[in-house]
Amino acid sequence: MLPKNLNMEYADAIMIVDHNGKIVYSVRYNPRFDDESDIREFKDIINKNYLEVFPTLDPEQSTIINCIKQGVPKYMENQIFYDNKGRVYNTQNLTLPIIRSGKILGAIEISKDITKIEELSEKNKDHNVFQFQSKEKLAEKKTVAKYTFESIITSNEGMKENIKKAKMVSDSTSSVLVYGETGTGKELFVQSIHNYSSRRDKPFIAQNCAALPETLFESILFGSVKGAFTGAIDKPGLFELANGGTLFLDEINSMPITLQAKLLRVLQDGIVRRVGDSKDREVDVRIITAMNEEPLKAVEKGQIREDLFYRLNVVSLKLIPLRERKEDIPLYVDHFIKKYNNELNKNVKNISSDVKNIFYSYSWPGNVRELQHVIESSMNMLNKDRIDTKHLPIYLSENIENRGLNEEIGEIKPLNDAVEVLEKSMIIRALKRTNGNISKAGNLLRIPRQTLHYKLNKYEIDATKYIR
Repeated sequence: MLPKNLNMEYADAIMIVDHNGKIVYSVRYNPRFDDESDIREFKDIINKNYLEVFPTLDPEQSTIINCIKQGVPKYMENQIFYDNKGRVYNTQNLTLPIIRSGKILGAIEISKDITKIEELSEKNKDHNVFQFQSKEKLAEKKTVAKYTFESIITSNEGMKENIKKAKMVSDSTSSVLVYGETGTGKELFVQSIHNYSSRRDKPFIAQNCAALPETLFESILFGSVKGAFTGAIDKPGLFELANGGTLFLDEINSMPITLQAKLLRVLQDGIVRRVGDSKDREVDVRIITAMNEEPLKAVEKGQIREDLFYRLNVVSLKLIPLRERKEDIPLYVDHFIKKYNNELNKNVKNISSDVKNIFYSYSWPGNVRELQHVIESSMNMLNKDRIDTKHLPIYLSENIENRGLNEEIGEIKPLNDAVEVLEKSMIIRALKRTNGNISKAGNLLRIPRQTLHYKLNKYEIDATKYIR
């Protein structure tokens, strides 16, 4: 949720990144940068990873990386960082996820440059860049694992068996691999394992491997020493930060193959060496990894080394997609309605029988996360106590209608009957798109308003039902 006191009068920069953090669009309208330099900058950074262009940003603090990872809007009133050309920025950012069918495709960040060069230069002259904190602060840094097994909602026997298995291995030092489709709750299980173990009071460090550029991956994972490369400082890596606790590497199959051999050595020996250093450091870290496809397929595709796979796959948990455990849908609906009643100050009690039928017939490619987004979206669109079909995101209701329409038209029936099925469906779709406005729907269908009224009566369609 965004803060209620969000105050952003204007924006002078827009950046769009994909789900891997790669920049696909960027523009600045700031007087600090002339048009020519803005064009050059666009050519220089397009298709590069966000963290490669802004190497001083801590991935855990970056609004864009967190927005992509969590799929929720992010707002930061004051973010200070440098780009790869050494220029300082102080920005106010509003970052929104780009989501389709429950899947996070990327993020768009709207920012306002509030940089005061002299003030920042004075503030930073005796320090390393803001987001690269001191070694002492980094050593204290922990990522909180907030979920426990009680947070996992399910009545499915397969998922219950996963919970039982996860509890059994929680206190082991063996590596765990969790795999399942996007939105099935992999991080929920990983955090629960950490919090159920004797390491619960130690650091829990999570990193999405797909969000890091290959050029920075090694230094973020293993740390660096000053002078190892341009801009390098003495900085512990994720293994050192997680010492004594748990390191969670999500989308492990996105890790560069060249680094997987080094990761394997750390797992076998428990020793890390920072980039550019000659000193070895012992670490005690429990490794948990995750991926969103079958692990053996990732091995076959060459995305993950076979020897590393067997080292990581000591214990494996396969999470079940929502379409295969639809008995959990009412549990999630109740849970998310309560959640967003509290956050949005609503008083929604349930969903209509039509919505229930849609939920049970839909395949949920984005799984539980998609269902959560559907409930949140719907509750933003109503002021009643029940979610009806007109409150659902358009893509969802149209998906169901199109499937039903194809099934009906696919049957051999009198041509006039098939035409009526299609006509009724198109009228309903037009009303949904125009929020029940008959005149606008008629324009969209390119028929007179009077003709549309006639057809509404013929098919017993209530246009007011589609007013949002």
